[in-house]
Amino acid sequence: MKLWGRILWTLLCGPGGRRGAPQGWGLNSWKSHSSLPGMLSATRVVRHWTQVFEERGIPEAQESSEYIVAHVLGAKTFQSLKPVLWTEPLTPKQLQCIQELCSRRLQRMPVQYILGEWDFRGLTLKMVPPVFIPRPETEELVEWVLEEVVQRPPALVAQSGPLILEVGCGSGAIALSLLSQLPQSRVIAVDKEEAAVSLTRENAQRLQLQERIRILPLDVTSEGCWTHLLPWGPVDLVVSNPPYVFHKDMGQLAPEICSYEDLVALDGGEEGMDIITHILTLAPRLLNASGSIFLEVDTRHPELVSSWLQSRPDLHLSLVAVRKDFCGRPRFLHVQKSAP
Repeated sequence: MKLWGRILWTLLCGPGGRRGAPQGWGLNSWKSHSSLPGMLSATRVVRHWTQVFEERGIPEAQESSEYIVAHVLGAKTFQSLKPVLWTEPLTPKQLQCIQELCSRRLQRMPVQYILGEWDFRGLTLKMVPPVFIPRPETEELVEWVLEEVVQRPPALVAQSGPLILEVGCGSGAIALSLLSQLPQSRVIAVDKEEAAVSLTRENAQRLQLQERIRILPLDVTSEGCWTHLLPWGPVDLVVSNPPYVFHKDMGQLAPEICSYEDLVALDGGEEGMDIITHILTLAPRLLNASGSIFLEVDTRHPELVSSWLQSRPDLHLSLVAVRKDFCGRPRFLHVQKSAP
């Protein structure tokens, strides 16, 4: 599952394109096989739809085909299917289902939305458009947070475990991953979009983590928003994968993103800093004396954030570390609160 996630992220960084072909195109290409349903194996169907996707310019044609066919056959990946299922004839019902799902892919719908679920750090999360699809880079953000929590002196972490605030929870990927890996932790997850709040709540219940998470509709850009969070006590960590795409770059996003995902979850304003600066302004009011902020950002942001923090000494925040993603790009920031 990670492979497609990484591919999808490259789409975010690459040039945009036109939306896919009308739905009828894929259906017509299938009619030549409709008289032979008993002779079509999973392998042959994958080959057919791979060719269709390639001819229509659908990115990662084979991976798309394999995920869809595997999903219909009850598996997460084509490779995880029992070998006998690769060559066993598919039923007319299975073929019809594959056709319907592949037709959505021809419309450039992301595979995650087509399947209705996706794995993030071993957790299977429900996916519903237009809620932002978690990228594989964000798994690295979670790994970094976990490393830092483990390395912290016991005196800096509450006996009951860290209290973590996630800003912009989306599907709940970050919050729920941290809860699953830190059994004593608690999370406050906020998002201004009701669809995201609802999906995070549903995923928490599916994973039976709802007892340790508070999910709130909250816009961190609104006046006095921090007062809604004060009753829950000072937090140890603030974690966020905020909207950070430069506004001028929004037009370059792939059709999978522009047509289906919530663009508000991507557009960070002129320099991609709009929500980042709100988080950094909000955090000192909520963090404990030695609290930290972990952010996923654009590769141009480390320098911009460092300069911005230097211009705001009143916040008592310092950029203490920058970490690169699996492509070697500076992608994650660790900002720490210092004593006034």
